[in-house]
Amino acid sequence: MTKPAATCPVCGKPAQHATRPFCSQRCADIDLGRWFTGQYRVPGPPVDEENIQKNERNDER
Repeated sequence: MTKPAATCPVCGKPAQHATRPFCSQRCADIDLGRWFTGQYRVPGPPVDEENIQKNERNDER
């Protein structure tokens, strides 16, 4: 049984060993740019609005 070929998460082409899991450095850079601009997000715990308001008041001092 053979493993299915990994595909680039950006463009879907076959991944290359040197830039794995991407097909090229270009796709790796595109992915990194998406992280930097906030297009990708890692979910966290729910935010308590009351704590945010307290922190904002403390920052104003």
